[in-house]
Amino acid sequence: MPITELNTSFYNGPLYSADGGAGSARPAPTGFPATIRPEVAELESSKIVELWKMGFGVDNLIPLWVGEGNETTPDFITDAAHTALKSGVCFYSQKRGLPELRQELAAYMQRTFETPVDVERMTVTSAGMNGIMLVVQAVAGLGDNVVCVTPGWPNVVGAIEIMGAEARKVSLDQSDEGGFILDLERLFASCDERTRAIFVVSPSNPTGWMITPEEQRAVLEFCRARGIWLVADEVYHRFVYEQEVANSFLQIAEPEDALIVVNSFSKSWAMTGWRLGWLTHPASLGPVLDNLIEFNTSGAQGFLQHGCIAALREGEDFVKQTVDRCRQGRDLVFQRLSALPTVRATCPKGAFYFFFAVEGLTDSLNAAKKILHETGVGLAPGSAFGPGGEGNFRLCYAGTLDRLSEAMDRLEPVLRKPL
Repeated sequence: MPITELNTSFYNGPLYSADGGAGSARPAPTGFPATIRPEVAELESSKIVELWKMGFGVDNLIPLWVGEGNETTPDFITDAAHTALKSGVCFYSQKRGLPELRQELAAYMQRTFETPVDVERMTVTSAGMNGIMLVVQAVAGLGDNVVCVTPGWPNVVGAIEIMGAEARKVSLDQSDEGGFILDLERLFASCDERTRAIFVVSPSNPTGWMITPEEQRAVLEFCRARGIWLVADEVYHRFVYEQEVANSFLQIAEPEDALIVVNSFSKSWAMTGWRLGWLTHPASLGPVLDNLIEFNTSGAQGFLQHGCIAALREGEDFVKQTVDRCRQGRDLVFQRLSALPTVRATCPKGAFYFFFAVEGLTDSLNAAKKILHETGVGLAPGSAFGPGGEGNFRLCYAGTLDRLSEAMDRLEPVLRKPL
């Protein structure tokens, strides 16, 4: 019998409170025969996933709500994984990744950012999100806080709250031109004696904002002075349109600085479903991550890692073609959005999203549901991304140009009217 069907009338166990203690007047969650941690029971579900689920079974759907295009993983990657699997690479792997893949990652990071990166600083993870979860498990717990720049990917906040820590959200300001600005004084003032880390995503999901080199130095120096971790999500480091690659914190940090850089194979190599990522970290953190991986996943699948090796060795042309397509998609969507008098959109410098405001929009979740019903186009509601997000939609422009053009044809009549 499913647990939700169990009779819980017999339950007389301890009640729980928001801080995890006993004695609150609030009972255990309905449908469970015993308590579960309140941080998990009260975890807010993703508004993006709520929309995504509504799209199941929708005919002629154009899904622009999640961060992926509509092109499949290239053959040279899938063939490498298939060959490895057929040759017997189907057993447990080293927890921090195959030595060959870690070597390739160190070489990739070194040539991409033109800075030395030792292999002992590399750890393979079961997705970028798993890497974030490992980091949060390592540095934050009950009563701690992690300061996060928002609007931001909501899963990061969820990972922090699962651990019983507080996600302190510092919203980007909007400039008169419609772009986004980081207020460093407000960021630093949000830190206190319980702050364990500052979390920065650049290039940003969802805004396309990019931190400047000067801001990077200021944040790194602040974290050094306070003895707190700096966690940099640089998953979109290849998706920049005014330079070759995004500036990385690795370019200004020392090898043993309290810096952890999160990356993923998902975006640059069209491998979202593969669920593989990596962390670049102080070498001294390696044994800690090795131990945590043991209790999370025991390590990523070996045969999939062979696909990652092929991606790093042979995938540079594919990455450049993908970024060029995204540049064309960005320009197409910006031209179409800019022509709408009800829309305020800024051309993003990085990543592959538009985070655009619509005149009079106060409930982006229900408005996104209405748009899905009327047009078959899936947009992510701005309210999913924390403070500063409401009143906006996120649109992913990583798809092919014909797909984006069709999506805009459907969206324009709806966006011209009050939502």
